[in-house]
Amino acid sequence: MEKAKVYFTSEVSKKSLVKMYEALGVDLPGKVAVKLHSGEQGNRNYLKPEFVEELVNRVNGTVVECNTAYPGARNTTEKHQKLMEEHEWTKYFDVDIMDSESPDLELDIPNGKQIKKNYVGKHLANYDSMLVLSHFKGHAMGGFGGALKQLSIGCASSYGKAYIHGAGDPEQDMFKTNQLDFVTAMGDAASSVHKYFKGNIVYINAMVNISIDCDCDGNASLPCMKDIGILASTDPVAIDQACIDIIYNSKDEGKDKLIARIEEKLGTHIIDVASDDQAGTKEYELINVD
Repeated sequence: MEKAKVYFTSEVSKKSLVKMYEALGVDLPGKVAVKLHSGEQGNRNYLKPEFVEELVNRVNGTVVECNTAYPGARNTTEKHQKLMEEHEWTKYFDVDIMDSESPDLELDIPNGKQIKKNYVGKHLANYDSMLVLSHFKGHAMGGFGGALKQLSIGCASSYGKAYIHGAGDPEQDMFKTNQLDFVTAMGDAASSVHKYFKGNIVYINAMVNISIDCDCDGNASLPCMKDIGILASTDPVAIDQACIDIIYNSKDEGKDKLIARIEEKLGTHIIDVASDDQAGTKEYELINVD
């Protein structure tokens, strides 16, 4: 497989998000879903609506999310919609909680290493293309959160999240699942959503507010590193690999905390699995965009 192109800019702004999308040379067709993280109640690190406004409008997108599988302000559609209002997502955009209706959309993963099916929000079928807009940071369970986590846990329904966390057993206590099995299941799930859109999907990772914790944590740690920049690619494996490489090669002393979190949780295994599942390649060319 030839190297994937990953575009990078150190400029962090509303306009640079648009610039990075346009660097891809892709026009997403039809009805566009913009998958991002709505931010758990109390979280301060998530990407804010006003920051992503120009990009979402550029693709005429609908902001999409799915309910969580754990207690909080986003585990039911009613509560999630209320939080979407509190965080001002509905002020700026059309918003769709994709698993607000049953039944879930089932995606087959015939060659999956841990799971053979992925349960995503039913409304995913209403979209022709997707922009995956990820806040790159750490994660208490997955090690790190980027494009692949957005594809897997992010697009999974509430039931689908429990299914992935349980590595195929939704009744499993998600905090007691074998870690390698869980991360493998995430990689399998991510590959199924990427393939579902048959090339009509692009990825932007914002390396800002880089905490060791995810935006799903209502009491997340403060950022441990300075803002780095924004990356864009049509390859979810390559863009996450590039972010990991940037972290490891950084001279920012705060990287040690994030790297410890990633390694403790076997985080980069999701990249290996998604690559093996042919969702992309770890070989990339990093292209600076001025």
